[in-house]
Amino acid sequence: MAERLTVIIAVKNHEDLIGDCIASCREVADEILIADSGSSDGTLAAARRMCEGWCACTVVARNYLTACSFKNWAIPQAAHPWVLILDVDERLTDRLLEEIQRLLSGRPACDGYRVCRHNYFLGRRVRFAEWARDRVIRLFRRDQFRYADEEADHGEFPTAGLKIGRLRGPLNHFARRSYDEQLEKCNRYTALQARRWFEEGRRPRLMQLLLRPPARFLRSYLAYGGFLDGKVGIQIAYLAAYYAFLKQARLWELWQAKAAEQEERPAGERRAA
Repeated sequence: MAERLTVIIAVKNHEDLIGDCIASCREVADEILIADSGSSDGTLAAARRMCEGWCACTVVARNYLTACSFKNWAIPQAAHPWVLILDVDERLTDRLLEEIQRLLSGRPACDGYRVCRHNYFLGRRVRFAEWARDRVIRLFRRDQFRYADEEADHGEFPTAGLKIGRLRGPLNHFARRSYDEQLEKCNRYTALQARRWFEEGRRPRLMQLLLRPPARFLRSYLAYGGFLDGKVGIQIAYLAAYYAFLKQARLWELWQAKAAEQEERPAGERRAA
């Protein structure tokens, strides 16, 4: 008997993306679970329309805090024992779709499966730079996987005691379609990381601020072979350096704000603190 599958897609105002995402996976899905965090456009209507005649469409809603906490909340709401998590800017390739269909038509030997993502930058496939490819667990048994760090936007599933396989078909990831989108993500991710460091008591260091950005540039452009990606590779290297700089700068900003707040307090309160 074939295993049944729920595909989970997290959305918020993604009317322009949801149709292609669902079209790429609906042939293998028994249920599309739309995890919504407050869409006010036509995203949900488009999702229901794309599922009609193919599979069930379920919508659940909650405020978004981080990607990992949001997905951990959505996973147990899947109706079926196997789950495939997709970001709304990801697309199953035909090869991956057929591979999942074959796998679920029998008895899968593993608890979860890694897939290789092919990442795209401004519509161009990244082939050598550090964003070129990554392997992520996306297909798994519903009751055995949760992200360990709910405060993270990019987390990993703990896999101790679980059998993990690998799918050969690639998953296309169109994550960075414009610089506006790239910089918005950069601002969000660096603010989150700096806040975590601050709460852990980590202090900014001049040498980190000075050396981290060029080190990230060199790693991306030379060590990862970004120079082989031409103009795309050098842009990714500069963005990696900027990301490294902004994390350190935001950490410095948080400590400066705390110091300024303490200076504004009366002397007696400062001594008591």
